[in-house]
Order: sequence, then C-alpha cells, then structure tokens
Amino acid sequence: MKKSEIIILGLILLSFIIGIYFYPQMPERMASHWNLQGKVDGYISKFWGIFLLPFILVGLALLFVAIPRIDPLKANIEKFRKYYDGFIILFFVFMLSIHFQVILWNIGIKISPNVILPIGLGFLFFYSGILCENAKRNWFIGIRTPWTLSNDVVWDKTHKIGGKLFKIAGVVALFGIFFQKYTLFFILAPVILVAAYTIIYSYVEYQKEKK
Repeated sequence: MKKSEIIILGLILLSFIIGIYFYPQMPERMASHWNLQGKVDGYISKFWGIFLLPFILVGLALLFVAIPRIDPLKANIEKFRKYYDGFIILFFVFMLSIHFQVILWNIGIKISPNVILPIGLGFLFFYSGILCENAKRNWFIGIRTPWTLSNDVVWDKTHKIGGKLFKIAGVVALFGIFFQKYTLFFILAPVILVAAYTIIYSYVEYQKEKK
C-alpha cells in the first residue's frame, strides 16, 4: 500500500472509533441536516447518524484508490500523483471534520456547519487549484471537457487558468465565515463561475488550436 492509502485507511478507522466512542451519548434521533441559516431541519436515527459517513468514506476510498489504476491514461496520473494523493487526504480530513461537527452538535457543543463548511471547502478549493495546475490529461481528474480531453495544449492552458481561479474561489469561500447567513453563496457562486468560465475557455482554445 502507498503511504497515502495507509493514511486514508487510518482516517476511516478513526471515524469509526470516534463513532463507537460517542455512540452511547447520542440521542435516539440525531440532528443531521441544517438549513442555510445553520438551523437544524432534519434528523436521522442514532445508528445512521453515527455510522453513515464512515461507511460513505469506505466507498469513496475504494473509488479514489481505483481511479489511478483503471484510467487508460494512468501513466499521466502518476506524473502528478503526489498532488492527487494530497487532495484525497485533505478531502478525507474535511469529511472527518463534518463527522465530528455532527457528533459535537448532538452532545450539546453547537458548532455551526456554516463555520466548518467555508473553512474546509475553502482549503479544498484552493488545493484543487494546485492540483489543476499540475494535472496531466486523464479521464477522471481535473477539468474534463470534450476539448481538454481531445488536446494536450488545450488541457494545459485550461488547467493553468482554472488552477488560478480555483485558488481565488477558495479564498472567497473563506469569507463565508464572516457572513454566515450567506455561506452557501460564498461557496457555490465562485465555483459555478469557475466551472462556466473554464468550459467556455476550453472550447475557445480548442477552436484556436484547430485553426
């Protein structure tokens, strides 16, 4: 196993250990969903409230570990594998923080998800920018449009600009901490704009390359 895979396995085990430790302290119906203002608007049974996310992490781990092995362009993934592995570890740390926030809320330590999400996603978006700047053409990771997948030059140009924009999106997301009623806006709006821009940009660059 790669070092990153061992770390991921450790984080999954930690999520189960945390769940088992706090299970006796959980109410029969756990708060599990919050509205845009950070108020609880959904509940789930005790078992699934504690163990749903750890089980999801198991499935995600299998997927993330499989991608570099099944991609037809896996040789390209190996060229930026350390950045991919770093993203996966960061993603699992973020998911673990969500798991812990849910547990803490249900034992009376009410940390709003509108605090956790902009911080966690802000760092994830910023690191996604780093990943994009180093990604080579493949079928699973990066800004995959018909035009980036068809041309290495278009791929590199799109990911260079996309990487910078994702970093900016990460910084903007962090401002959601200070405007918690509008946290979702600070998280989603920049990412939607980046996605729209890079799709259009890749198409335009592809047309230039054809000429």
